[in-house]
Amino acid sequence: MILSESSQGNSLMGSVCSCKRDHYADENITRRGFSGRYFKFGSSKWLESSLFLPATCCQFQQSRCPSLMELCICKICKDIDKYRSFSMLPRDISQLIFNHLVDSCSLSDSRIEAFRDCALHDMCMREHTRVNNKWMDVISSQGSSLLSAYISSTEVTDFGLSLLRNCSNLQALGLDCCDKISAPGIKHIAGLTNLESLTIRNCKFITDSDLKPLAGLVNLKELQISCSDITNVGVSYLRDLYKLVVLNLEGSVVTASCLDYLTALTSLKSLNVNRCHLLDDGCEKFSALSSLKELNLGFNNITDTCLVQLEGMTKLEGLYLDSCRISNDGLAHLAGLSNLKALELSDTEVGRNGILQLSGLTNLEDLNLSFTSVTDSGLKELSGLTSLRSLNLDARQITDSGLAVLTSLTGLTHLDLFGAQITDSGTKYLSYFKNLQSLDLCGGRLTDAGVKNIKDLTSLMLLNLSQNLKLSDIALELLSGLTSLVSLNVSNSRITSDGLQHLKPLKNLRSLYLEYCGVTASEIKKLQATTLPNLVRYRPNE
Repeated sequence: MILSESSQGNSLMGSVCSCKRDHYADENITRRGFSGRYFKFGSSKWLESSLFLPATCCQFQQSRCPSLMELCICKICKDIDKYRSFSMLPRDISQLIFNHLVDSCSLSDSRIEAFRDCALHDMCMREHTRVNNKWMDVISSQGSSLLSAYISSTEVTDFGLSLLRNCSNLQALGLDCCDKISAPGIKHIAGLTNLESLTIRNCKFITDSDLKPLAGLVNLKELQISCSDITNVGVSYLRDLYKLVVLNLEGSVVTASCLDYLTALTSLKSLNVNRCHLLDDGCEKFSALSSLKELNLGFNNITDTCLVQLEGMTKLEGLYLDSCRISNDGLAHLAGLSNLKALELSDTEVGRNGILQLSGLTNLEDLNLSFTSVTDSGLKELSGLTSLRSLNLDARQITDSGLAVLTSLTGLTHLDLFGAQITDSGTKYLSYFKNLQSLDLCGGRLTDAGVKNIKDLTSLMLLNLSQNLKLSDIALELLSGLTSLVSLNVSNSRITSDGLQHLKPLKNLRSLYLEYCGVTASEIKKLQATTLPNLVRYRPNE
């Protein structure tokens, strides 16, 4: 049946359609540009980007009556396989239906066909790895209405990309793990002259010469080309993209010499050269990029010598140095970067003396000190950084005493104590962090008694208590009031199938991990089918 054949239903849904796109739709599409934040600064090892998508439209807040729009979308989504086409629906409604299917990982070959000629604005399918050229044909049928598309699939070919020529107004295009695209496909992309954001990541056959056609995309503001065969030669083709604000070269085999081609890009604010095998030699070229606000140097063979060259980059707001050969002495060169909001120092040689150098960076909001030498006594130097929102202390030498000296950081929303040795006694300090949205406590020393101090953190959306072998079904009962939870991990514990009943109030759960517990996949599937319809990821799953 074609949905539009019901004039009554069409009239009803048309009457609730607004010219302004619904808030749900806008929030669901990553704002037409795929960086979100320029670089990953995660505080949770099991955090998945999809967890931040809205809950399905078929779950309504108990405190209010659902709108007519919500009821319509809910009904359509429940009966989705009855409809062959949504092309006669108002675009706002078909966009909402599409977004719902993406969120719930429910798109299929037959369901995608129903969106042919719907004039959708956004088709971002990060989680759907089954996208093929037939899907690309449906995407291209949106024509000049399509503004944003994101595809992660090994099945899309150069021919599939050629179909996008019909989408002349495309502003943002993302291609991830598209191993079958090559030079001919890139040439088709070069014809999309309205592109402002282009992502080409983990595509095996993209080389330097393939970047040459991109030189004509003069409206690009964001370019992410994380491909292992890109060298300085490829970067040279980008030197005339004067509007570039964000450039991601992660995983490429460039050297510091590539910076010579970037100095002319006066609009550049964010540069990612993570995992590019950079050395100290040539790092003096970074000083010429004085307008940068974000710089990712992670996983490069650089030392304190390189940090000397960053002293004058006073506009930096984000600096990422994970797994670099940085010591306490090197951090002295960062003390004057007063605008820093995010600093990544994980897996470096930094200890207490280094943290002392950071005590004046009062604008810091995100700080990652995982796998460093920082101890409980060193954490005292952080107590004055009251702007901190995200703190990663995944280090086994951190104990209850360290958590005790951080109670002044009441604005924390993300706290990662994954490997820290926090006991039940130490959890009492969590009461100072009422705004926590994500928490990792996986040091193995937690029991049900400690969970009593977590149950009142009602803002929690992401909770990881895995590796705590003494947790039982009582822990799930204590957590049953955390109704904002989107993801819960209690793997490697004594949880049994009897405890699953306590999860029924957690209607927002999208991800549940109970591996190596007394729970089977079939029992979780039953819970999903009866009371947790938003659950899209769970383990065990077979």
